[in-house]
Amino acid sequence: MELGSTISAILSAYGLDAEQFSIHRINSGHINYTFKVEPGYVLQRINKNVFLDPLILAKNLQRASAELKRKAPDYLFLNVIQSLKGEDLVFDEEGYPWRLFPYIEDTVTINEVDNSRQAFAAAKAFGRLSRLLSESKINEFKETIPRFHDLTLRYEHFEHALEKASAERIEKSHDLCLGYKRFSYLVTKYQELIASNHMQLRITHNDTKINNVLFKKNTDEVVCVIDLDTLMPGYFIYDLGDMVRTFVSPASEEETDVTKIEVRSAIYQSILDGYLSEMKDVLSPEEQAAIPLAGLMMTFMIGLRFLTDYLNEDVYYQTAYLDQNLNRAANQFYLLEKLASHTNL
Repeated sequence: MELGSTISAILSAYGLDAEQFSIHRINSGHINYTFKVEPGYVLQRINKNVFLDPLILAKNLQRASAELKRKAPDYLFLNVIQSLKGEDLVFDEEGYPWRLFPYIEDTVTINEVDNSRQAFAAAKAFGRLSRLLSESKINEFKETIPRFHDLTLRYEHFEHALEKASAERIEKSHDLCLGYKRFSYLVTKYQELIASNHMQLRITHNDTKINNVLFKKNTDEVVCVIDLDTLMPGYFIYDLGDMVRTFVSPASEEETDVTKIEVRSAIYQSILDGYLSEMKDVLSPEEQAAIPLAGLMMTFMIGLRFLTDYLNEDVYYQTAYLDQNLNRAANQFYLLEKLASHTNL
């Protein structure tokens, strides 16, 4: 089915006529397709090849919404709009699940952090979400992507990809692969942290990029956290680490000029200050001692995933040109080296 007709069919399931709206894609995320349906809505197609059981995703959001209504009735949690049949998800003819959200007026997303105020506000927002859900019954939530941030698993995937990769891709990525192997000590540190039993599973966002919060237009005030596909059990280092990874440099993970990548100390500190303003009393002393490792581990892991996908012939992440995943992996490796120097680890 052609995408335009698919969208029309999906909207009709909500009692909406596509011809009455202006529809355009509003981001270029790696996984899902998201569309602005003007006026009033955001429509998203979930990647069924990533989220193998999207009903888990829907149930997690239902449970989180119920917990937040109980704990903080005024908290703005972006719930889906139900279809005419009362369903959270509508499936198209190819089996892709779609969902519809209300569009919140006078809000914007940003792709790079410009200042410390933005970093503090976003980190505080992600921290608040985790704090409010910190007493949730973990066993009532399921992993939407099993072992999503398991560093041990991601390193195993990297090693397997190396064994099966084409000679051409091995040659082109040779130096970068050696570089990532130098940081394999982070896998051991991760394993030690988990084995210590000092790390507590909580409900975490697991994808804490700056464009996953909505800001009030023309301000640095956060309206709400969005993109909750990976809201599921996890460790705090996942959320904090991904903020460090994606906030501290003025260059995005798509930048091919690595000289533009740096660790902005003021932004780094603002992330910690914002997150800990909500989570300091929730985290144990042992967890707080692991804070310096968070950014390193997540940068290492995401870089490994880009490199692994490159070795696997680009089967996971969307790419626009031939060596994009290789360039992404090189970008993250350069940031990893900068963070290691910054944290002295």
